Order: sequence, then structure tokens, then C-alpha cells
Amino acid sequence: MSRLKVDNIEARSGNNISMDDPLALKSYSTTDRNALTSVAGDMIYNTSTGTIDFYNGSAWFATSATTYTTTVDYLVVAGGGGARYYFPGGGGAGGLRSTVGNTGGGGSLETALTITDGATVSISIGGGGPNAASGSNSIFSSVTSTGGGHGAHNDLNAASGGSGGGGNYNRTSGGAGTTNQGYAGGTASSQVSSARVSGGGGGGAGAVGANSPNYDNGGNGGIGVVCNILSASNANTRSVGEVDGGNVYYAGGGGGSIASNSTGTSGDGGKGGGGNGYRPTSDPDHDSYESGDANTGGGAGGVDGAGTSGGSGVVILKYPSTKTITVGAGLTSTTDTEGSNKITVFTAGTGNVSFS
Repeated sequence: MSRLKVDNIEARSGNNISMDDPLALKSYSTTDRNALTSVAGDMIYNTSTGTIDFYNGSAWFATSATTYTTTVDYLVVAGGGGARYYFPGGGGAGGLRSTVGNTGGGGSLETALTITDGATVSISIGGGGPNAASGSNSIFSSVTSTGGGHGAHNDLNAASGGSGGGGNYNRTSGGAGTTNQGYAGGTASSQVSSARVSGGGGGGAGAVGANSPNYDNGGNGGIGVVCNILSASNANTRSVGEVDGGNVYYAGGGGGSIASNSTGTSGDGGKGGGGNGYRPTSDPDHDSYESGDANTGGGAGGVDGAGTSGGSGVVILKYPSTKTITVGAGLTSTTDTEGSNKITVFTAGTGNVSFS
């Protein structure tokens, strides 16, 4: 029997090896491990997770796991709908789906996704609809939120969407919302007096857009919903959502317009990035008109003039801080650590991500 004297490792019959003393692998934290220049087959002891990890040539995995997955909570908000001239209704908010806080349309919270480590999944951030166009969908893996419907104007019905667009005096009905994503747009009054007309409010993720009560007053946009998947302070820093105190709102509907000779008030945008409807100078709260806010999914405010655009959408992912996300080309993102979780915010683009 031969013996190699290294901490008393013994060769036995066949291919067996006996070690009298424990084998000590090199120890690294998860952060330090990820900074290594590794090749397939490398092994370390992970002091952050208490596991023996190996590198398979593309990602690190724990040997104690039978499958290697990451559980990911999400907020997926689509782009808001636009609004055209000729006294339109407000644009509908982008559809909102979430596993944290609240989801859209009064639905139940969804279930976090389990993503196989190393597998690529797609992400796409929906743009706000320009002028008379609806917003674009936002996507995370198997989750798709529907773009908000555009507001009605003289020769175009309000569109259905994640939340529906508001009606106008000539096409009074609001567009429908999508179940578990958002609500319908408000209807408009068919009354006309000396070209004084108004539009209904666009639907929001949290409420139906308000109806315009008469030709002098527009309907308010439906309110969005609170989703604090990202803290209010970080939402301010990243310019996503609409922060109110310690809460962050997303996907408010756009306010309905009124005519320039009207004596009433236009609709306010719903909290969550909805734009205010057109306000003539006779309105003491005059502030012109507004598009939806970027990265909120807010609907556009109705306007007696050039069109307004819905706000772009946003995708926010929350996952354990022990995991690492790899973001492919084509996506704009930032990652922060909040407590025991990492939060990655995607504000533009289309591409793939993976976890390890």
C-alpha cells in the first residue's frame, strides 16, 4: 500500500481514497465568488449561504440543491394610452400585474415566478401610446401586461386595453379594461352648447375613469394602485411610479378634456402618472395639458389641440440578495439591495435576463 503524506490521504484498493482529516475548500462570500475568474469544475465554500458551490462554465450553483432556481416577485406595468385632439377622453392606463402589494383591476395578487438558474427569460418595456394610439405591452417571462387604450375623439371610438380610454361627446362610450389588470374608461356627455364639449376620464389600474357630467366638465382619470415592491425613496431616485408619502402609485388614467371656451374644469389625471386633461386659460387651475408620466404606465390627458402621449411602462423584479441577475444588451436597468432582497428596475428596452 502506498501513501501520499498530505493531511494523511490514503489510497485503498480500487479507486477509493481515505482522508483522515477534513478537506478545507477555499472560502468566499457570494460577492467575492462572483468576482472570481472561474472555469468549469471550480469549487468553493460559500460563506454567505453555507453551501459548497461549483462553477459549470457559465454560472455558480450550490451542490446541496437538487434543482437551481430563483423565486422572483414582479411588477409589470404596460405603456399608457394616448389622447388625440377634438375634445378627447383621457387615455387608459397600462395594464398592471403584480405579486406584491396590489395588482390591477381589483384582482388577487399573482404568484411569484420560479426561474431556473442559467435560463434566459425575456423582458420588454412597453412605450406610451402617442396621439391616438394605445400603449404597448410590457413583458416579463410568461407575464404580459396589456397596453392602455387610447381616448376617443370625433371619428375614433375609445380603445379597450389594460385600462380603457375615455369617451368623447361624439363617441361617448369608454373602452373596456382587462380583467385583473385595469378598469374601463369613463363615458362622455353627448351634450353640446356653442361647441362646448368634454371627454370622459381614462380608466386606471385601481378604478374606472369618471364620466364627464356635462359639456363643461371633463371626467377624472381612474386612480392607479399602490405597489411598494420598490421603496418610495428608491422610486424617487429611479423616477418610477408616482410617490405619495411612503407609497408608490402606478397606472393612473388620463383626465378628460374640455373645450377652450368651456367654463368648467377638465379632468384630473389619476394618481399613478395619469396626465391632466386640457385646461383653458379661464380655468383658475390652468396648467395646459399633460402626457402620462414616464415609467408609470399613466394614461395621457385629453387635449383640445395637438395629441398627448401615454407614459411608458416599467418592470420591477424582487429576488433574494444571495442571487445574481445578468442583464443582456438592449435593456436599461438599475439594481439596489433593500434588506434581504435585491430589486432590479427596468425602464426601457427589450432583451433577456438570467439568474444565478
